[in-house]
This record gives sequence, C-alpha cells and structure tokens, in this order.
Amino acid sequence: MGQPHGIGVVGLGVILDAYLRTLADHPGVRLAAVADLDLARAAAVAERVPGARALTVEALLDDDEVDTVLDLTTPGAHAEVALACAAHGKAHYGEKPLAATLEDARRVVAAAAAGGTGLGCAPDTVLGTGVQTARAAVDAGAIGRPTSAVATWISPGHEAWHPNPDFYYRHGGGPLLDMGPYYLTSLVHLLGPVASVTGVAAGLRASRTIASGPRAGESVPVEVATHVAGTLLHVGGAVSTVTMSFDGAGTRARPIEVHGEEGSLAVPDPNTFAGDVERFVPGGDWEVLPPSAGFVEASRGVGLLEMVGAAGLGGAPATPRAGGELALHVTELMAGLLRSADEGRRVDLTTAPDRPDLVPLTPLATWKG
Repeated sequence: MGQPHGIGVVGLGVILDAYLRTLADHPGVRLAAVADLDLARAAAVAERVPGARALTVEALLDDDEVDTVLDLTTPGAHAEVALACAAHGKAHYGEKPLAATLEDARRVVAAAAAGGTGLGCAPDTVLGTGVQTARAAVDAGAIGRPTSAVATWISPGHEAWHPNPDFYYRHGGGPLLDMGPYYLTSLVHLLGPVASVTGVAAGLRASRTIASGPRAGESVPVEVATHVAGTLLHVGGAVSTVTMSFDGAGTRARPIEVHGEEGSLAVPDPNTFAGDVERFVPGGDWEVLPPSAGFVEASRGVGLLEMVGAAGLGGAPATPRAGGELALHVTELMAGLLRSADEGRRVDLTTAPDRPDLVPLTPLATWKG
C-alpha cells in the first residue's frame, strides 16, 4: 500500500462537514492542510481534523504534502483556484459549477490538460444508488427506447434559510447555476450528452430579503434570472425539459422523470445520493426497483475518491466519472440556456463528452475503505 493521497481544502464554509464525513477517516486519503480567507476559521477546522494544518491559500498550493486541492469556495472563485492549482501542479476537485462563466470553465479545462493535472467537479450525488440505478434500468431496456425526460426544481429562494445568500443572486448564481448542475448532470448520465438547447428566463424581483440570522431583514440585490426553463435535445435524440426556479413556493413534481416507448421511471432527488427509483409500465402500477448500481450510502466527496483511485473501483481512472469534461459540458449547457433566453433562438453546443461509465453497485465498506 502506498501513502494516502494528500488533500488540501480551500474554503471552509457550510458544505465542509459533508465532505469531512466522507474523507476524514478514509484510509486512502489524508487531509493535509486547510485554508480560508478567515484565518481563525482555518485554525478552528485544523484543530478538529487530526493531522491537518491551517495554511494560507498560497502556502497550501506550495505544500508538497498536498496532491489534490478540494475547492469549496463560492462559485466566483472557482476558476481562480483551479487555475492556480494547474500552475502549481496540483489536481483540482471543486464544488459546482466548474466556473461562474463558460469562458472561465474552458480556461480551467485547458490549463489542467496543458499541465497534466487532474480535474474533477461536483456534483457527485449522481454517483449514488438513486441516479445510477435509474441509469442501469435505462441501459437494460426497462422502459424501452428512451424518448424524453422532465426535470423540475422550484423553491422560494435560499434567502429563506441561508444567513448570507448574496452569492446566490450575483452573476455565477441563480437557480440554474446553483441547482441546475445536479439535474443536468443526471440527465447526461441518464440520456447522454446534449446537442442543443432552447431556453427562457425571467426575474420577477429586483431584491430579496434575508429571513434568518444576524442579517435578517437586510435586502440583497438580484443580478440574475431567478426562473429558467428550457428544452434539451440530446445527441441520441431524446428531449428533456427543465425548470429551475427561485420564484415558486414549492412543487409536488417528481425531481426527474424519464419516459420511454415501453415505460417510465421516477428518479429520486439528484441532490441526494439515494432514494427509490420507481418504474411504471402500461397496464401495471408504479414499482420500486431495488438498488442495482452506484455507491451505497455515499456522501459528498465520493467523486473525489473515485478520481484519485480510492473508491474501491481500482486505480485512478483516465476520465473521472465526476470529471472536468463533463462539468464543462454542463456549464456550456447552462450558459446555452441563458444565451438562448437572451437571443430568442436555439443554441448548439460545442462540447460532447462521453457518457460517464455506470458505477457498479459498490457497498459502503468498499469505497469507505
């Protein structure tokens, strides 16, 4: 056995604890260092993570014990951190989206390729048993030839619960870039890459009011579309329709439905790793399919483990299932929907990554070490 793969974490906000549940006690990786603009926060995290040192971002990038940087910064900083990783010879695995703009996302992928450094990106929730079991059913012909899908996410906006929701309403935010990656990445896993998109977008309010925390009552300006809908034409011919909104009270729609010539699937929330996959065929009732693929009882960070070869599937893959090329495609897909809305026309995409490999059913004890 070699030495555990060294991980350095940049950005120590709310999502950190979900990653620590996966990474902190995994024998294949070691949390070597943490960094944050808030030095006191970095010191506090280092105290509760055995072996981790609190460093500045620059010192972390220079540290020989850090092989891969886990980037948990806000979307506007993703490209800057990823480009710095490539320049320092470090692999980069970041939270979604890959970058706040398509131009920056392209730069990130090009820099990683030029430097020969690994590149991965959330969401890895799609690697759990929920989406992967649905993917296995599609591949096995359980609904016949797939023809279409519907993806829906509607909420009143994150200011209802988040004490500092500003970045959700700045450029790089909005419901599409915030929640869209979960749904759109799932659709690519289920039906393959997208050839073209058509979108519409709207924003009904110029500001939002924070509802909780020390800033409750404070107004936040809105710079982005808060309701986006569109259609995706997949390379294989299927058509997906999507709705992502901060302008609704709620919905009872299934998160994702996939329809085929011989049946339909209801896919669980792609912002979680598990959940029931249900199938309906004409003349029958909805039935729950047993988990048949995906990482069992997974949590955030399993995509990073898969990228570095520590998820029980063998060595590091040439193309990670939560890799940069897929994240670039999803970024172009989202940018295309917004561009289509602005220009009133269909937008053809230029990226077409291979559909990621199915994740075999992998028990917790395997990927957790």
